[in-house]
Amino acid sequence: MTGFGSASAARGHLSARVEVRSVNHRYLQVKARLPSDLSHLEPGIEAAVREKLERGSVSVSASIEREAAAGAARVNVEIARRYQKLLGSLSKDLGLEGGIRIDTLIALPGVIGTGEDGRERQREDELLIDCARKALDALIRMRATEGRSLLADLRKNAKGIAGLVATIERRMPAVVSEHHESLKRRVEELLDGRPLAKSEDLAREVALIADRMDVSEELARLKSHLDQWESLLGKGGAIGRQLDFLVQELLREANTIGSKCNDARVAHAVVELKTLIERLREQVQNVE
Repeated sequence: MTGFGSASAARGHLSARVEVRSVNHRYLQVKARLPSDLSHLEPGIEAAVREKLERGSVSVSASIEREAAAGAARVNVEIARRYQKLLGSLSKDLGLEGGIRIDTLIALPGVIGTGEDGRERQREDELLIDCARKALDALIRMRATEGRSLLADLRKNAKGIAGLVATIERRMPAVVSEHHESLKRRVEELLDGRPLAKSEDLAREVALIADRMDVSEELARLKSHLDQWESLLGKGGAIGRQLDFLVQELLREANTIGSKCNDARVAHAVVELKTLIERLREQVQNVE
């Protein structure tokens, strides 16, 4: 979910620029860095981001330049008088000396404006939001390009997991048989040639071992999760959270198999299995 997009636009004497950056995040988090005179646009920009993105930590920065329109400037004397009165009172309370300079007054909000402040502000807002949407489109195009190569990696690692699942499945009958033979030899050593009082006791113990080592349910769930994985990749869209959930379930089943089956070959396969699942977990962080 990393990406960058930017856009610039101009209308009349207004020119705007917006940059959008995104990095990995489990959910959608929007941070807008705007000048103080554009801070009222934060809700609108966040809404534009949420219309197009589902996940990621998204940072938006924006700026606007205004060229003075001839004959449009005006001075709001009433607001200037209020500022002068407030600043004069503040100077007196703080014991400050010196008068209030004109350049200080005209820099304060509302003192210098235009005869069309309301409509001008609306034009600025529309320009910035439109620019933000174009920057988001550029970011999405960049992420889509990376997504095509990511899709190939996701499928490659899932195929590797499927191969290991098949390996474990083929190995399990031999594991049970080997443990049966090992138990039989151990009993014979302990009896030292004496006959076993109840042969059904050995059969019962073998059945218990086979039951404890049975990982057929876990293998079936792993195959089911992989089928869902491929289905989601084929569907596309905002599937990152669903893939994230499947990764957790794949890891859960792999851990269960590792704890159930005390066999060196299966243990090695489980280590490789968990390695591939971890790769999927890292890659899924980049999926919308």
